[in-house]
Amino acid sequence: MPIGILFADRAEKLKEKQVINMNNRDQAQQLVSQMTLEEKAGLCSGKNFWQLKGVERLGLEPIMVTDGPHGLRKQAGSADHLGLSQSVPATSFPTASASACSFDRDLLRRMGVALGEKCVSENVAVILGPGANIKRSPMCGRNFEYFSEDPYLTGEMAAALIDGVQSQGVGTSLKHYAVNNQEKRRMTSDSVVDERTLREIYLTGFEKAVRQSQPWTVMCSYNKINGTYASDHEELLTRILRDEWGFEGLVVSDWGAVNARVAGVRAGMDLQMPGPDNSSDEAIVEAVRSGDLSETDLDRVAVRITELILKGQAGKDNPVHSDSDHNMLAAEIARQSAVLLKNDKGLLPLNGDERVAVIGQMAQTPRYQGAGSSRINPAYLDNALDALKADGVQVDYAQGYNLSDNAVDEKKIDEACQLAANCDVAIVFAGLPDAYESEGFDRTDLAMPESHDRLIEAVTAVNSKTIVVLQCGAPVVMPWQERVAAILIMYLGGQAGGQATSDLLLGKANPSGKLAETFPQKLEDCPSTPWFGGEGNAVHYREGLYVGYRYFDTAKVKPAFPFGFGLSYTTFDYSDLTVESLGSYKFRVSANITNDGQVAGSEIAQLYVRCKAPAVFRADKALKGFAKVHLEPGETGTVTFELDQRSFAYYNTKAKGWCIEGGDYEILLAQSSDTVRLSETIQLDGDGQEQLLLADYKDLTDYRKPSVPFKVRDAQFEQLLGRTPPDGIRKPGEAYTVNSTLSDIQKTLIGKYLLSQAKKQTAGMIGEDTDPTQALMMEAVLMEMPIRAMKMTGGNVSDRQLEAIVDLANGHVVRGLRKALTKD
Repeated sequence: MPIGILFADRAEKLKEKQVINMNNRDQAQQLVSQMTLEEKAGLCSGKNFWQLKGVERLGLEPIMVTDGPHGLRKQAGSADHLGLSQSVPATSFPTASASACSFDRDLLRRMGVALGEKCVSENVAVILGPGANIKRSPMCGRNFEYFSEDPYLTGEMAAALIDGVQSQGVGTSLKHYAVNNQEKRRMTSDSVVDERTLREIYLTGFEKAVRQSQPWTVMCSYNKINGTYASDHEELLTRILRDEWGFEGLVVSDWGAVNARVAGVRAGMDLQMPGPDNSSDEAIVEAVRSGDLSETDLDRVAVRITELILKGQAGKDNPVHSDSDHNMLAAEIARQSAVLLKNDKGLLPLNGDERVAVIGQMAQTPRYQGAGSSRINPAYLDNALDALKADGVQVDYAQGYNLSDNAVDEKKIDEACQLAANCDVAIVFAGLPDAYESEGFDRTDLAMPESHDRLIEAVTAVNSKTIVVLQCGAPVVMPWQERVAAILIMYLGGQAGGQATSDLLLGKANPSGKLAETFPQKLEDCPSTPWFGGEGNAVHYREGLYVGYRYFDTAKVKPAFPFGFGLSYTTFDYSDLTVESLGSYKFRVSANITNDGQVAGSEIAQLYVRCKAPAVFRADKALKGFAKVHLEPGETGTVTFELDQRSFAYYNTKAKGWCIEGGDYEILLAQSSDTVRLSETIQLDGDGQEQLLLADYKDLTDYRKPSVPFKVRDAQFEQLLGRTPPDGIRKPGEAYTVNSTLSDIQKTLIGKYLLSQAKKQTAGMIGEDTDPTQALMMEAVLMEMPIRAMKMTGGNVSDRQLEAIVDLANGHVVRGLRKALTKD
């Protein structure tokens, strides 16, 4: 039986058991009713870095959570949240930036099943993922962990992965909720975003995943959203997440993300990680006793945590697939997710008889995953050079560049060119090394290392049949794009990406992936660029709705490669579009797709909706459906989509809900966001609620007609936001707080001391074999860590000690020393 059928069958058989195991609310309530106040408060923070506390006298045992999201990172030794310490061997699947390009819900669900199986075998109750943050800018250093710039695609992929994992009786943690779109000052930055953009772009992916798949947990992010930390945000954590979307699980903090523990309990932030945090637990007890916190609120949190522990303790079936099975699945996902960006004169696939120059160290030392908390210790690891040789290709190899320093090495380039000139075909492996994109810091530009670009340009000058294979987690600019014959992007393809690359180059597999994000011609074309990173702690989302293709298509900016783009070794014809009304804003859309080429292949049809003459400004079009169909040569298949009220709606900030304008709407069936193949116009009766917005919107010309390059005047953003945005810049003489970072206080005496101690501590975690990127990441995280997050560094730092640090930083030496020397 094919491995895909095995994974799907396994998931279906366990789905019913999952539902039964999740129904633990009554038992949790009974257990909590028997707990003391201190026991209930104690549940609210972790036992240690990776475990939740239990209540031993009630038979409630601790459970373990651990990092994901594209592989299990269970640490066997010392614990950290940045991927420094070694973890148990596990399958490293393609990262989300890759797997999203498959546009394949079933494939993501099967990946989830495999992740769940590994969790069961390692006694892990919850895996921390998937990441559903929107790719606001290709500059975010952690974009490799996120699916897309589009909220619909993000939600569908996240929901599928969650379904797969949780079918195994293992929980997920949908993260990072919310509006967490950069690494710079990620623990203290304030995402300043208007309500409509928040709803339509940054929350929709989370909403789809919650409504469709009910993750066991949702992880709140570090940052503020419109002035309130995510861990304290009652609007996001309770009124939207629970009351509106119907979320049934618990909210866990990102590690070190808790701002004010008692306020967090009131807001709906259940579990503080890591632990233990005795001072926070004691603060909860004191707040209940003083009447500042209702015990009912505490009970609600304790029940959620207890319910999660009960789910995690429930018996699980032994995994039916091995690491070798998972490796086969990882290769399949890599093949299905790769995107063929260019293929002049049908150079690919190769016939296997050519003499091939394989050039570039990434062919032998692949970049297959990202740096940081998602860094997996792979159970296996292949590479494209060995895979091509094993497949019988006549290969000669030249290193081309040094991954260790990325400096241009003219000698290595000359050697590569000599080799390429004497071969039939040259394949250059290039991309982004770890140091260019990582958790903890953002990118500075969209360029690859100069050594990679120079190598490609030199090789193309001596061999016109040059193929570039890219390994990167995010878009790059390609100054050599017009000169190379073919471009295949593998993104970060996981541990089996080498064999997948060989299969695609040789035609054993037909590329079918399509870009889940826009590749711009240059950074300045990205609408968020002027405001990405922010001033001080404030990050203004001035571009509003215009994220990714929504801007490029509306402003008519030509990208290097559009959202949804991807070539194949065959061609497809689209025909017979039908749109059937089912009543109440519901429609069934179908069309026929024919493989009119010579080889079997899969096509991803994308359904977009366009409001033809909106009174309320909108992007040109928005993705509202997609379907993947595999066809033999000459075969015709039918794709079908369902549209509902949300497919046509915008969020009305005055009506506080999703509304529909009356008028004509185009239903667009496309191969990419800028290649529409079929269209049909329908007419809808609206609700008239747009009238509530017209007075506020009539002067927003910067948004109604986005410029090139994109500019938004201060007054227009302020009008859209509904208030004066904060500048986020610390004023001279402004007092430091527990939310001040070590960078903020580094010139004070206590700041200098803390930094020296922190550097000594981190130096002990970084050995001679540590990747240099991890050292860069540690330095960035250290400098931008708020004082309150020192609790995460160990030693159970108390709130009084944090207050003492703040006093000392502010020059209150006597008061600070008194607090530091006084026991709580």
